[in-house]
Amino acid sequence: MLALAVPCLRPSWLTRCRKRPRAARSALGLVLGLVVVGCPAPEGRGPTRPIAAPATPFAQRDVELLDARVRFIDEGPRGAPVLVLIPGHTSRIEEYDGLVPALSRRHRVLVLDFPGSGYAEKPEREYTLAYYEDVVVALLDELQLERAHLAGGSLGGNLVLRLAHRFPERFERLAAWAPGSAWEARPRVAALMRAIASYAAFRPIVWIQSRYWYDESFAGRDAALAATFGYYDEVMSPGFVRMYFGMAADQVERSLFPLAPEISHEVWLGWGDRDHGADMGAGVARLHELLPRSELYVFPGAGHALATEVPAALAERIDAFLARPTAAVGTKGAEHVD
Repeated sequence: MLALAVPCLRPSWLTRCRKRPRAARSALGLVLGLVVVGCPAPEGRGPTRPIAAPATPFAQRDVELLDARVRFIDEGPRGAPVLVLIPGHTSRIEEYDGLVPALSRRHRVLVLDFPGSGYAEKPEREYTLAYYEDVVVALLDELQLERAHLAGGSLGGNLVLRLAHRFPERFERLAAWAPGSAWEARPRVAALMRAIASYAAFRPIVWIQSRYWYDESFAGRDAALAATFGYYDEVMSPGFVRMYFGMAADQVERSLFPLAPEISHEVWLGWGDRDHGADMGAGVARLHELLPRSELYVFPGAGHALATEVPAALAERIDAFLARPTAAVGTKGAEHVD
């Protein structure tokens, strides 16, 4: 078979591929052969803290939650309202380093690495949205926190809305930008993703996916991509690969649209107007219509990763939303940055 003659995709190959679009196109032709047999992900438990990859400046802590060790940070005044920031798919605490200083002035801010991602433990298990929801609740229980605000982008935004729907009494205001599952469910695509799950498939797929993370005009785009792929190289393991495909498939297989009308919380939605992957603009607009108490803010010139591209503006909007009187929340008009 062709796959037997093709070497595993290595970080050096990925670097060359990012610089050569033709190599990326060739990768697509190799995927079908690679995923049939595949190459195993590097073995080992991996580091518990960033080594060469950029590390958060905030104090890192560890806690055992459910079946895994989880890394988290806990910043801001004790006794202040609690805000949990939920990272995106395959992301980590460091995604929100630009948000924490502003948001922790008036809130106790928690950010965690989920099992399978970041520098948390990566058990070889099934990864689902429900499992990640349970992890968030377990962290709050561990810290003896009864209620919290929630905020997050992409997978994080998806979980923000799902958590509020599943545990309405535990959560207050919700901020979600470019949430995953803002689309119709596609079970056949999800089944295909589970069928091709492998280390060999991860490399070319995530390279293609990464082209949609940041707008091409974002000055820090190359540095952000290099930091992300450097982090992947540090934490790559069989558990990380299972997490990637499991969480991707579960998001594709489920839609937020049926849940949205039942979420009575005050919701702030964000979207960058250069973020068109998976028809995100239309999906966010539909969520805005379906959620009973929501408002939508559009960031012009920004892509999918708002916390990296426009952290100051994003933090300002979230902070203002959380501080607003209840009567002023939930308007249906869309806003734009001046």
